[in-house]
Amino acid sequence: MGSRIEHRGEFDGSLDHVFTAVAGEEALRARLAALGGDDAKLLAYTAEGDSVRYELQHGIKAAKLPQAVRALHKGDIIVRRTQTWKRSGDEYTGRSDVGVGGVPGEIGASTYLTPKGGKVVFRTTGEVVVRIPLFGGRIEEFVSEQVVNLLRREDEFTAQWLAEHA
Repeated sequence: MGSRIEHRGEFDGSLDHVFTAVAGEEALRARLAALGGDDAKLLAYTAEGDSVRYELQHGIKAAKLPQAVRALHKGDIIVRRTQTWKRSGDEYTGRSDVGVGGVPGEIGASTYLTPKGGKVVFRTTGEVVVRIPLFGGRIEEFVSEQVVNLLRREDEFTAQWLAEHA
């Protein structure tokens, strides 16, 4: 059993404007430069009609990892994140899948951008699964906390992006 991820952010602006701030190529590149860590890259980006798919790479130096993770994984960690979005009526729905190089496990989440009460709500619900006997649960909890912290920082970046690009 994995550790749950639950996150909710709210933004001012139209659905399309918020979507561009969350999933537009220019905004993604700027967000990676600000928050992506070491060796951050936009590996792929495809937009077709009402659908977008992109792959991001985040790097985490070994020195920034907790001791329990360093004991199981030597060296830096490369995180690969694939996100898909599709317009569905008056909202965008998506899927985020994350793999961590050298760690047996994954992160999967459903994502939603929905207009509500004059704002746009960005929801993420998912799960972190790490298949390491004895230590997996503790690592899952740590990773889920880090994912939620990253989502909060990404929300702050998105709000700033929206304010600067209104």
